[in-house]
Amino acid sequence: MMKLASAFAMVLVGGAAAPVLAQHPAMPAGMTHEQHLAQMEKDRELKERGAAAMGFDQDSTTHHFRLFETGGGIQVVTNDPADATGRDQIRMHLREIAADFANGNFAKPFMTHGEVPPGVKTMQARKGTLSFTYQDSPDGGMVRITTTDAKTRQAVHDFLRYQIHEHATGDPLTVGK
Repeated sequence: MMKLASAFAMVLVGGAAAPVLAQHPAMPAGMTHEQHLAQMEKDRELKERGAAAMGFDQDSTTHHFRLFETGGGIQVVTNDPADATGRDQIRMHLREIAADFANGNFAKPFMTHGEVPPGVKTMQARKGTLSFTYQDSPDGGMVRITTTDAKTRQAVHDFLRYQIHEHATGDPLTVGK
């Protein structure tokens, strides 16, 4: 009942408040209605492909993409700290990502986004200059990506900035080491 109620907005009709079903999220400034609908469809498809590639529901988790002086990080956490199943699915996925990326395999980001993200080709060509380390966190995990090579670090940052944009995480561009 509460979920249903949250899908309604209250508007004044003849001096009384009446519920109205919300159609979709607010349209960003400077975007036409058609552009907004196209963006919503793109977001829906990303979540659907992401769930298939990652093995967990995208709406029950939060992604963070971190840029560090030494490379970056991919962090995923459950939105519900009591969601042990989601936490375990995240951890399994991130362990796989660390191993795949270390081998130059970026199939899952391609599967999720439907295109090769920026930076991937350089990361594949220079995989010997990269290290991918998985770490548990209480509600998920993180893959730390490190390199001492400036060109490779730029590729990692390009890859992570793309993720920030596509997943609309609003993450800060640089957060230390």
